[in-house]
Amino acid sequence: MAKFEKILIANRGEIALRVIRTARAMGFRTVAVYSDVDHDAPHVIAADEAVRIGPAPVGQSYLNAEALLAAARLTGAEAVHPGYGFLSENAEFARACTKAGLIFIGPTPEAIALMGSKRLSKLAMIDASVPCIPGYQGADQDDETLISEAARIGFPLMIKASAGGGGRGMRIVSAPNALVENIASARSEALSAFGSDELILERAVIGPRHIEIQVFADAHGNVVHLGERDCSIQRRHQKVVEEAPSPFVTPELREKMGTAAINAARACDYRGAGTVEFLVDAEGNFYFLEMNTRLQVEHPVTEAITGLDLVEWQLRVALGEPLPLQQEDIVFSGWAMEVRLYAEDPQNGFLPQTGKILHWHPVEGPGLRLDGGITAGQTISPHYDPMLAKLIAHGSTREETRRKLACAVEDSALLGVPNNKAFLAHILRHPVFAEGAATTDFLARDFEGDPSATLAPPTPQDAALAAMLFHVRSAEASAPTRREIGWRNGPTTPWRYTLLCDEASLSLTLLTEAQHFTVQDELDEVEIELLAIAPHQCTYLTNGVRRTIHFAYDENTVHLDTALGARSFRNTTHTAKTGTVAGGSGHITAPMDGAIVAVHTLQGARVTRGQPLAVLEAMKMEHPLRADIDGTLTALTITEGEQVRIRQHLATISPDTDTDTETPA
Repeated sequence: MAKFEKILIANRGEIALRVIRTARAMGFRTVAVYSDVDHDAPHVIAADEAVRIGPAPVGQSYLNAEALLAAARLTGAEAVHPGYGFLSENAEFARACTKAGLIFIGPTPEAIALMGSKRLSKLAMIDASVPCIPGYQGADQDDETLISEAARIGFPLMIKASAGGGGRGMRIVSAPNALVENIASARSEALSAFGSDELILERAVIGPRHIEIQVFADAHGNVVHLGERDCSIQRRHQKVVEEAPSPFVTPELREKMGTAAINAARACDYRGAGTVEFLVDAEGNFYFLEMNTRLQVEHPVTEAITGLDLVEWQLRVALGEPLPLQQEDIVFSGWAMEVRLYAEDPQNGFLPQTGKILHWHPVEGPGLRLDGGITAGQTISPHYDPMLAKLIAHGSTREETRRKLACAVEDSALLGVPNNKAFLAHILRHPVFAEGAATTDFLARDFEGDPSATLAPPTPQDAALAAMLFHVRSAEASAPTRREIGWRNGPTTPWRYTLLCDEASLSLTLLTEAQHFTVQDELDEVEIELLAIAPHQCTYLTNGVRRTIHFAYDENTVHLDTALGARSFRNTTHTAKTGTVAGGSGHITAPMDGAIVAVHTLQGARVTRGQPLAVLEAMKMEHPLRADIDGTLTALTITEGEQVRIRQHLATISPDTDTDTETPA
């Protein structure tokens, strides 16, 4: 039997906090690691000890195996838990831990290496009689071979990075003329993300369910499955909503898939927690996708319906103990759902976002769970995955669980960093999801055009609330006490406000009498009665309905938690106006903090609107930077490998003099 007393968690954020929680409950000491930007992060504070492992970039910190091993030596940790992500599926790191005399809390390096290669794992699954999607998983990786194999497989087809997951290095190709370009971009992204540009090709299964089976194995020959999770709602191959059980899976299908998943685990002599992922078509035919040799982000829904702690099981297996339960002892109760809260802007192409968290108010209650690693005042950097927290609900039925989670998402508030909260709430309220009919093409087929993912002007009521809050803050600043906020018995002269929300400039007139506010623009008039106000929320009455809204100030900006997500209103009342030209300015700026990983053109080159100029990598994703007008690239101020800041000027395009330019109507 193995023995350890102290565990180093080779991860960060909510992942590290999740492991710390169970480790502490089982009587283990914990060691956190942190980069420079994470020096005061919640996981650092929660651990018994913490060690700095390097600068912010992941290659110099959380992917720095030597620094992690040195931290274990420094603190006397005897075991390493890799969490999920980073080095959790890195066979060389697992070997290095063992070589250093540390217990790696996970499967063997051999199992990680096999299942970490989509190509080799698929060959192993075929040998184990696990159903697989027809495709190409050969060792020959030249363009000619891939093009020939693609023609044999047929279109549409999937290009996948053999070494990775999470949607990186993955492309769907609908026609032969797009194949070469997608092979090149998939290779580039795979090499950047996983250090390997090896690819596989698979026939695309259109509109399937994405169903995964949680498996567990010990060193005594015991292997069990803990049921399925439905992860069909995905964006760019990243999971958005997960639930257990699946509304599609029957008991008979569950037994077949569970048996296949157990066979997959036995085929690689597995140890610990693993997830076998399948695509399932409308007729219930299922095909092996991959096996993730780690705990999954979505493991809480399995914990909710089984009543088990999967991190506890991991630690017990690492200690050499047999699995706590046999297959016949595992029972399922109720339904569970999870959504992932991301720092991204759904109304701006889901671009990852950075910035300071001004206000964080997660909802708590019976049947609700929060796995998070953020706190108010924390700055979200561009160096790591944009996932901030997970909200999980458990109920006796699927419908009860769906309602409970939708309310919890809507009632939680995150301000300061654009996020996908409203997007998640709208998914949970969507009739197709409510019916349990969502497949992997749900977002493209059923959710397209939803206002939570469409840039729309602010509502008159939201604009009026912003103007009122600016007025109240100004009055509070000038009043000796809160009782003298500036509300008077008689009407005052009008106050003029110019607010900027996204690209919309709003000219408003505000009248106030006691706690009553009237806000007008050219078309609308909104009456608001302010009932109560606290540092980050106010209660008000409008149109006979009493509501409460969360808000946060940031210099001359107020952030509101609206029905369509966090909206920011900047007070430009005293800012000089500048002209704008629709259709593109020719000034290319960075949409977020990140690194320039490729530059596709040279200064002085002729470019056309939509042409890729460079590629920005941020939060583990690549984002092309494109010309917004036709013209000549008269300035290019970036080089490959350079770190850039949000809104930093990168290039200037001088428009063609003989081309008509679009002007505002």
